Amino acid sequence: MPHLEIADGESLYYEYEAPGAAGKTFVFVNALTGNYQMWQAVIGPALRAAGYGTLVYNFRGQAESRTAPTTRPTPTQIVDDLVRICREVVPPEPILVGLSIGGLFAAQAFAKGVPAAGLVLINTLRKPSERLAWINQAMAHGVRAGGFRLIMELSLPMLVNPDKLAEMRANVQTGEPYAPIDPNDGGYRLMVESTATDWAFPWESLTPPVLLTVGAHDRVFYVAADVDELAARIPNATRVDFADAGHLIPAERPEAFAKALLDFGKSL
Repeated sequence: MPHLEIADGESLYYEYEAPGAAGKTFVFVNALTGNYQMWQAVIGPALRAAGYGTLVYNFRGQAESRTAPTTRPTPTQIVDDLVRICREVVPPEPILVGLSIGGLFAAQAFAKGVPAAGLVLINTLRKPSERLAWINQAMAHGVRAGGFRLIMELSLPMLVNPDKLAEMRANVQTGEPYAPIDPNDGGYRLMVESTATDWAFPWESLTPPVLLTVGAHDRVFYVAADVDELAARIPNATRVDFADAGHLIPAERPEAFAKALLDFGKSL
């Protein structure tokens, strides 16, 4: 399987398929707890069938990518790795697609010189605030105390739509005891480092077309007035609201999300 080697014991796992007739490549940027497989189940095949290319990868600290326990997976490192993989693979006419904080990383990579025919921000827009800092710190504390299953059980009812919640119940509410996480766990280290993320991004600097997707069932990160205000600062933005999805739109409504991407790609 392909890895982009960075240093001894440091590499990014990725999967790339070049575009066909459509000529453009969707480059997917995970959330902190994400995995490239989310994009590959329904969304990637639909895009490739329409002639688009796809590039998916995992951050250092996520499954199949490699990192040393002493390496700090900071937000700056994540953005630099996105820049690195785009320069290595050189996907034609990239459309950067980021979920949650991944959308911020995509925007920051564009600011660092990654070309973009367009950007797709999925439940990304939010303002720096005491509330946001509290949530991010509390999630890291929860994972440390009881692992990712504990934080999922507590937060999912406020993050995803009821249908998805019912689907996930058996895998999350197992009744098994919670256990503290290994402090060297890559996902936990990503969450800890993410508390230093700078959310004060100059959204008006995004000159390519931008697709904003918002899930109405996201009752943790979605603040309507803040999203409206930040969206208004983006020069060429189109917004699609998903009334039947929450924070994890690509996982909750993959077919509808793939259609939104296809429509956006055709508009470029």
